[in-house]
Amino acid sequence: MKILITGGAGYVGSACLRYVAEQGHEVMAYDNLVMGHEEAVDGHAFVKGDIADTDLLTKTLKDFGADAVMHFAAATYVGESVENPEYHYRNNVGGTLSLLNAMRAADVNRMLFSSTCATYGMTQSETMSEATPQDPFSPYARTKLAVEWMIRDFAEAYGMGFTLLRYFNASGADADGRHGEDHRPENHLIPLVLEVPLGKRDKIMVFGQDYPTPDGTCIRDYVHTRDLASAHLLAIEATKEGTAEVFNIGTGNGQSVMEIIEACEKVTGQSIARDITERRPGDPPRLVAEPTKLKTQLGWEPQYSNIEDTIATAWAWHQAHPNGYTQ
Repeated sequence: MKILITGGAGYVGSACLRYVAEQGHEVMAYDNLVMGHEEAVDGHAFVKGDIADTDLLTKTLKDFGADAVMHFAAATYVGESVENPEYHYRNNVGGTLSLLNAMRAADVNRMLFSSTCATYGMTQSETMSEATPQDPFSPYARTKLAVEWMIRDFAEAYGMGFTLLRYFNASGADADGRHGEDHRPENHLIPLVLEVPLGKRDKIMVFGQDYPTPDGTCIRDYVHTRDLASAHLLAIEATKEGTAEVFNIGTGNGQSVMEIIEACEKVTGQSIARDITERRPGDPPRLVAEPTKLKTQLGWEPQYSNIEDTIATAWAWHQAHPNGYTQ
């Protein structure tokens, strides 16, 4: 299969690109490199372009002979979406409209969309299944839900097949230590915590300790990028014209912010200073997957079920690449 991967130079997109190529499929990354890194594409075919450039997308899809699209390109910062929702709607919703129009023009009818558990919002459920009501709590999450509905409408009207993957907190790095997380600015918890033992910050800020959770800090389900990638491959192989599917990708286990800090201390062998401050806007207290459907329907099983194993891969990457891909 020939698969075009939008956002293919990003953290999750490139992890999926490398894994899918490893499994024998032909891949091409499409990325504007605003947040991505060409080094993460690892020498595979690459086109530098913006998701809003429908003409370039159409040409790329036709020239490549794409059979399917994995769509990762998006603005993802929750806090930024609260302060600047226009950018997120223009990039996430407008960009996906551009992509869908390009797919129609190039006669590409299969799509996998990188959605998010954040569309479930402030649910009181211990875990979230695909049937959990969606009530997104931030502009970022609302753009993702809007895109889900847009894909459904295009699929019904124009005969496309799609799978929506609502995944939880992407984490970890490649086991060989060559590729990992490099966001600028960084906003994910694990790499931020690891910056303390790396000597890049004095302490980690904990945003709120008054949530309705056992230790008062937010709980998230951390899924390794390798496990995300294997789920994406299973899903794209199962997506056909007329497919309309949704899957959660998560381990089914959640760790609080404090538990992540403690796990990082164990992995690094260093104490990590922390400071409690006010909550951030847009942060639900608990986001943990119920991944049964993905496991039973597609046969997916995560390799990384222990959070310390996931953190160990991230620690190895950050030690070897303290400045990310820029050395």
